[in-house]
Parts: sequence; C-alpha cells; structure tokens
Amino acid sequence: MVRIAVLGAINWDINLFVERFPKIGEEVPVEKITRVPGGKGGNVAVAAARLLGPGEVAFIGCLGNDPIAEKQIIILKKEGVDVSGIKFSDEIESGQAYILIDKEGRNFINTFFGANLHLLPEDLEKPKVSDLLMEAKIITLIDPIIETLEAAASLAKMHRKTVIWDAGVRSRIGAKRLRNILENVDYLLVNEVEVKNITGETNPFRAWQILCEINQNIKLIVKLGDRGCFMAGLDIIASVPPVDLEKIGLKVVNTVGCGDAFLGAFAASKAEGLNDMESLERANLAGALKATKHETRGSPHRKEMERYMKYIAKARIVRKMYSPRKLV
Repeated sequence: MVRIAVLGAINWDINLFVERFPKIGEEVPVEKITRVPGGKGGNVAVAAARLLGPGEVAFIGCLGNDPIAEKQIIILKKEGVDVSGIKFSDEIESGQAYILIDKEGRNFINTFFGANLHLLPEDLEKPKVSDLLMEAKIITLIDPIIETLEAAASLAKMHRKTVIWDAGVRSRIGAKRLRNILENVDYLLVNEVEVKNITGETNPFRAWQILCEINQNIKLIVKLGDRGCFMAGLDIIASVPPVDLEKIGLKVVNTVGCGDAFLGAFAASKAEGLNDMESLERANLAGALKATKHETRGSPHRKEMERYMKYIAKARIVRKMYSPRKLV
C-alpha cells in the first residue's frame, strides 16, 4: 500500500567535478564526470522508498518519450517506487540537470525542466494518479508548475492528507503568489536562501511569523546545511545540530541531493508515525549521510540509517506552546 505520493521533477544529472569553480570567462578542467538519475521529485521518492520498502512510495511526474525516460523507469522500479502515476509527453524531452561540484562538495546547478513542466492540474484527475493520491497518507510536493501545486495541495487538504512542500525553485515567486499553496501546507521545507525568497526574512522565527499570517498551523523547517536544521510551529520551536561526520569516520564529498535525502527521510518518518522531533532528527542524519556519497541519489538505505542511529544529533527545544505574535 502506498503511504507517500511524491509530486515533482525527475531529471538526468550530468555531474562535473572540479577543483574549484571558475571565474567568469575562465576555463577550469573537469576532473570527473558522472551521469546519474536525479531531479528533486525522483530523489525524494527514492530516499523515502529506501527507508519504507517497495510499494510504499509513488512518484507522480512527467517524462518525455525518450531513452532517458526508459532508464528512469527501470531505475525507479528497482528502487521499489510505484511508477504508475508517471505521465509521458511526446512534445518535449525528459528533464536534465548540469551540476558543477567543487572539492568542498559545494555546487552550482543549471536545470532544463523539459517534460517536468508538463504535469498539469487535469492530470491529477486521471484514474491512476487520483487513486495514488487518495491512497497515500502523506502528499509530498516539490516543483511542478504553480497551477499543479495549487491543485494538488487543495485536493490533498480536502481529503485530510498531510501535505509536505519543499518550495525549492518556486520560492523565488514569494509568499503572496504562493498563498494558495501555503494555505494548504502542513510542513514547509526550505533552505536559507529559499526562506528569504518566500518571506523576505533571513531570521527563521520572523519568517515563520509571516507565514502564520497565511496559515496559522503551518510548520516551517529550514535546512541549514552543515549547521543542522530548524523547525517552528505553534506547539514547538526546535533546532537540530549538525551530525559530527568526523566522529563517524566519514567526510563530505558531494552535497547535491542532501536536501532531497532530508525530505525523503522526514516524510518516511512521519509515514511511520514518528513525532516531529524524531522525524527531524532522522532527516538531519539522512542528509548528512548523503553528503558522504558521490552520487546524487546517495540517500541511505534503512540498514545504513540503523547503523548510524547512535550518532544522531538530538533536537534542542527552544520554546513550547505560544502565539506567533509574541515572538521577537
């Protein structure tokens, strides 16, 4: 039975590993190149499936009718992801991303969304997709077009599903334009750049206050990279420190996909019935473990997560039970 339905992009990633990023007009040699499956939607679906098991997670998105699509389907099936909700378009090729990664694991990403932009609101009403959305306990939204995001969020809340949204590239539009989505979101996941894009605030507390003017019950989760993560909601404000990878004997090699591993683990943890703090801690660990892998879809499998659970960074509760208007 499908417990999580993920709506988002699926791309073919071309990763270019370099010593350092070039300056404008400069040429820097590529030391290594890899071509692997990616896209935030595909990555998150795989990350959750690796923790929950086969048949528990469905991916809903759009691919072109091309060789890339054929490879993507084979890979998703091997990961145990339900692919019955994927649409195929004859109009445009499958999505691709070109990613530059330096020796510190930092990255620049240029994405050709391609077929990803062809998942439309009316596609959610098609029998296979509709069945998946109704069956799932958690609807995880990422980066379809705005109209599709609005329709999916509204439909999910109408049927009392838990809605998790990673605003990602859509954050640039700002809270006013995204209001129809934010009104129906239970958990909003963003990084530091994205939270400023949406709210105009760099302070997570104040950003959450602004979001509460749209949706009083929204919970804001800010991914802070090597500084851990933060959550704010009406019932609790908490932070989770970074995982000490050096203590585990691991090191960062590629941060591309860490946020996707984080989201996949958070959604999987909530699907298993864990509370917010437990889910946040596990998501934080999953993101850290992914950073130690070269591949974009380097999210941990269940056994790997269990092996490193003793190194989990514990959440620190900042405040409990208050009104957002009382925050400073």
